[in-house]
Amino acid sequence: MIRIYNTLSQQKEEFKPIEPGKVRMYVCGMTVYDYCHLGHARVLVAFDVITRYLRHCGYDVHYVRNITDIDDKILRRADENGEVYTDLTGRMIQAMHEDEARLGVLSPNEEPRATAYIDEIIAMIRRLISGGHAYAADNGDVYFAVDSFADYGKLSKKKLEDLVAGARVDVQEAKRSPADFALWKAAKPGEVSWPSPWGEGRPGWHIECSAMSTRCLGDTFDIHGGGPDLLFPHHENEIAQSECATGHKFVNVWMHAGAIRVNKEKMSKSLGNFFTIREILENYPAEVVRYFLVSSHYRSQVDYSEDNLVEAGRTLTRLYHALRGLVPAKNVAETDYDRRFADAMDDDFNTAGAIAVLHAVANEINQHRRDGRDAEARESAAVLVRLGKVLGLLQQDPEAYFQADTGGELTAEDIEALIQARAEARKNRDFAEGDRIRDELAAKGIILDDSREGTTWRRG
Repeated sequence: MIRIYNTLSQQKEEFKPIEPGKVRMYVCGMTVYDYCHLGHARVLVAFDVITRYLRHCGYDVHYVRNITDIDDKILRRADENGEVYTDLTGRMIQAMHEDEARLGVLSPNEEPRATAYIDEIIAMIRRLISGGHAYAADNGDVYFAVDSFADYGKLSKKKLEDLVAGARVDVQEAKRSPADFALWKAAKPGEVSWPSPWGEGRPGWHIECSAMSTRCLGDTFDIHGGGPDLLFPHHENEIAQSECATGHKFVNVWMHAGAIRVNKEKMSKSLGNFFTIREILENYPAEVVRYFLVSSHYRSQVDYSEDNLVEAGRTLTRLYHALRGLVPAKNVAETDYDRRFADAMDDDFNTAGAIAVLHAVANEINQHRRDGRDAEARESAAVLVRLGKVLGLLQQDPEAYFQADTGGELTAEDIEALIQARAEARKNRDFAEGDRIRDELAAKGIILDDSREGTTWRRG
């Protein structure tokens, strides 16, 4: 029985999909005006693991993750660059796909783009207007009337009267209430736009997700997820406009990933601690970054630091060490470790507990090897690889992991040549030269492991 923390009810609930055996899930994706940053990586990896585990449990998961490809930030950035906005979004979408592939994130079943759903967006706005939930203002904008939805604030637990009291409205704004939000924005001169019953314009951000999610998954679906900053107002507004437009409950389970902090401070460009995924991957192997993100519960706050990344690398290396030199056995039956892993993941996708199970299996492998029980070691290795796959880990050949080029001074060919030179020196009983070569390699982050079968190496 899987239990999921539902942001709406603020408690863990037994997960019961609308249609037995099938899961319909929507996650808010990127607004593609810049490269993906560490916070995006957190969401990408978190919901990738959730999808993998649900499928591992036998569910047919239909995973939709949208792309916002029209937005004020996109138009502003394209104007700054002196380029057509579609050229900007095309480059950023390609970069996003490259980043997620390196992090081992599987592609969603559908990846709708807002600009391909203009007709659906306009149709939803028309239903809201006809139902008395939205109004066309004199300036060409269309707004959602928040006070027309009695349950507004049920996700964020905010009260409408407090929002109105704390809001500031510019004199020129055509809203009836400060809490109302734009469904359609009238186009400024020279701005990209689409025709509509209310004049040339483009959709507001919130309505895009409502139109895309209900078109792809139906009026009511199982899970809606996203980053912590989307809970209010984005997801709150999605609920209001979707339920007013369809007359049905929008989503059964709301899930939100935890925030990212950098050296215990909020990540922001103004603090100079803002990192894109590709900047991080210049210095750390992608699987180490994934391991770092997976090793914390998806709802917990993650503190990004050099020390934490280095420690993630050390602990992932211990798992690969257990697999090194072993060919995992085939067709290994379910073990107690599988059940312990499932117990952790069934409890709101507790990946930290699942990682602990992986290390327990690795310890068993190491003990079998010390005892000379190779067959048992190979069986345990199969379990480790099997469970690691659910988290998107431990699918590389161990030698490839240890010898991956991370941009250091030495290539694999350089290292092999030095190892050969060391072997020749030791053969000639020039142990001082052999030690010098070992020390030279160690100073450059290359660790040698000598055994009866020969010398292997890894990047430390």
